[in-house]
Amino acid sequence: MTAFSPRRLAALVVAVGTVLLTGVVTAAPAGAADPVDYRQTKTLTREHVATDGTTTTVDSREVTVQVDRTQSLRGRERIHVSWSGARPSAGRSADPYGFNGMNQEYPVVILQCRGVDDASAPEAEQVRPETCWTSTYLQRYAAGVVSAGVWRHDRYASDEDRADQETLPGWPAECGLLPGSVFAQHLLPFEAASGTVYPSCSNTTIAPESAIDAALPPADIAAFTNLDGTGDVQFEMRTSTENESLGCSSEVPCTLVVIPIMGLSCLDADPACLQTGDFAPGSSNLSDVGVDDAVSPRFWWSESNWRNRFSVPLDFALPPDACDVLDSRAPVGMYGSELLNQASLQWAPAYCLRADRFKFQHNRMPESSALRLLGTGDAVAAFVSDAARSSTVDLAYAPTAVTGFGVAFVADLPDNAGELTQLRMTPRLLAKLLTQSYPATNDVRAHEGLENNPLALNTDPEFLELNPGLSTVAAEAKATILSLSEASDVMTAVTGYLAADPEAMAFLGGEPDPWGMRVNPSYQDIDVPREDWPMLDTYVRESTRECEQLIRSPYLGLVAAPVNSLRKISEAVLDAWPNVQTQCTRSTTTDPWKFGRIARQNYGVRFMLGLVSLGDAERYGLRTAELRTAGTGPGATFVAPSVATMSTAVAQATQTAPGKPFTFDRTSLDPTGYPGTMVVSTAARVSGLDAADAGHVAQFIRTATTEGQISGPGNGQLPDGFVPIASTGPTAALYAAAQQAASTIEAQKGPAVAPPTTPATVPLGAATGSLAVRPPAPRSGGVPVGGTPQTVDGLPAPASADVEAAGPSGTTVAQESGAGGTAVKATLGLALAGVLGAPLLRSLATRRRAS
Repeated sequence: MTAFSPRRLAALVVAVGTVLLTGVVTAAPAGAADPVDYRQTKTLTREHVATDGTTTTVDSREVTVQVDRTQSLRGRERIHVSWSGARPSAGRSADPYGFNGMNQEYPVVILQCRGVDDASAPEAEQVRPETCWTSTYLQRYAAGVVSAGVWRHDRYASDEDRADQETLPGWPAECGLLPGSVFAQHLLPFEAASGTVYPSCSNTTIAPESAIDAALPPADIAAFTNLDGTGDVQFEMRTSTENESLGCSSEVPCTLVVIPIMGLSCLDADPACLQTGDFAPGSSNLSDVGVDDAVSPRFWWSESNWRNRFSVPLDFALPPDACDVLDSRAPVGMYGSELLNQASLQWAPAYCLRADRFKFQHNRMPESSALRLLGTGDAVAAFVSDAARSSTVDLAYAPTAVTGFGVAFVADLPDNAGELTQLRMTPRLLAKLLTQSYPATNDVRAHEGLENNPLALNTDPEFLELNPGLSTVAAEAKATILSLSEASDVMTAVTGYLAADPEAMAFLGGEPDPWGMRVNPSYQDIDVPREDWPMLDTYVRESTRECEQLIRSPYLGLVAAPVNSLRKISEAVLDAWPNVQTQCTRSTTTDPWKFGRIARQNYGVRFMLGLVSLGDAERYGLRTAELRTAGTGPGATFVAPSVATMSTAVAQATQTAPGKPFTFDRTSLDPTGYPGTMVVSTAARVSGLDAADAGHVAQFIRTATTEGQISGPGNGQLPDGFVPIASTGPTAALYAAAQQAASTIEAQKGPAVAPPTTPATVPLGAATGSLAVRPPAPRSGGVPVGGTPQTVDGLPAPASADVEAAGPSGTTVAQESGAGGTAVKATLGLALAGVLGAPLLRSLATRRRAS
């Protein structure tokens, strides 16, 4: 649990007072290009000192680094880091993360470090190499023959760094002593947030999160620069929740350090220091052979490299347990849709940190279960997308969020060519994956009906026609899509997408695709749409493995291995860790066998699909597939999620009657609308609900559909992956229905329509007339939920999607408009008197990610 110090709270109160007095809302200048949270340009040089004392510049470059988002960051969120003007890299590693990326030349090292790069700050709070996180000790400790100690010849290094470190006071005994006449050693301890100093010279002297078998894969990276000097990566943030030793949080400032490696500047004519590289620019180092150390990332900490750093200040959001820490009131629990998770995470502090509101708590569960709790009186509200199939009480449904599902993917291109950035999927391909119609391995071809089917998705001619250039080496993880094991309105929407497509329905009915692939007989004629997806296949493969001979489990069910939450799916795709449960494990040779999860996929050969929420996809920086909406073959239309394409879709959502949820007829959607779009509504009883609870629900609806629709990462704002609901444009009907439902729920006079009341909260922007919100940046070629500037209440709605001709496959792709927008950094403070006996902060300091 994160502690909130009195000093920190006092500072927050001062911030609140300042904002309340000034009401400041600042924006980037009109017409500013590529507004981002951070951009800086520096001249980086490599200079050698000759024997006569003169200096020679051997390389000089104007390097620009920019980061799309630095404010209100959350654990495991990925931010987009890009650069230009850097020296092209050489000897590209198959895996650039952690120690695996050390054998490269001229990469860009990116690290998350504790502290601020501000000389005026106390020394203990300044960022230093000792406070930068690396995933292994080998990135901090150097030892080798004296001639290999190139850091000793760094012209900018201190005398201490050039000296025989092991002879200096304070050398840790556990790090051993090597004879200085033969070996050179350098030690860079890691200083943890707790004050503990880890020598970091072996696997036993490192911080606990730095183990080789750590729970999370490395985030630190030595990234490759293209031949034109540009490059980009998505860097994963770690908070104190994920990395306690690093300790980044809303209270502990941290910095993203970006170091374009130019090569060490040499003090003398040492041959190893003067090296310029063994590999040609743009080449690969697939064999992981040694490189010239002077131009490698191995000595990122040496002063020649460290002085070239770009320091990006990072601001972290309140932790997930902030309301439990700061608000002792009992929560008002609302239950249901996981689609709302990311919004609920940002909305909750806007309620619990105000004494005039209640302590909001979102408890995720299947929507049908949440609706049953409404009927029994055990819940005050439920978040759902579909109406209750049967109910003993009358309910009103208030549209609260526009979001949806996506097919997330991670895939590497062959020959070390990088990641796949665009994927196209059809309803029939999704049907093939869900019905376990790919055998996965050759010995499952004995399964009746699967004899002639492709082994996996990446060997299916239908998939390859749409997605050429991928590896065709089959694997179990490539034969499935990680999906949900429990009932969900998301599954209703996914299977509704299948049910609306004639090709998918023909395949489910037993008709082979044009290449002869047939549906798994266990799933033939399955009813769709449906809220759950059952595991129907019972085939047990014959295997020589002892565990499979002893444990007779349906094999394809182990390959599919669905899970009970969309978040788990997102994190699995983020880590490229399939949930395939075919690994035979046991603790000792006498223990019984059990099936377990296979290992994470290695960088360079990853391929995995998962069904995710768009909110999760945006937080974790996951790429999502374009889904086919019309046509077949080369003339088909594929649509990616964006504000524009989702707005097109939501404009066609309808109610069966006033007070009912907005749903879609997926057989008649506009082909330029994203078919995964969904509306999440807040459902509540319209009679028999306690007056206080009815007031809480009405307040939640009014707040969530006004100030909660301001796009941004701050407390109370709407995160990426959602389309803002406004009183005009394609979501106008949703906005009006929400206000109507809030009044009906508050009145508790039954289903009779009550006149809407004026919302209790005023949309941000009312005081200034308007507030434009900048869309997020593309994620390394992916298409995020974002687009033209989104306005809040009473302002123009987003433009409709453009349909553009696609690439070589000849299909068309509906994409968001490329129109620019004004970047806004809004700071809003709200007085929070009475909570925990003192005012507390609701601070919104945000800037949208920019393209």
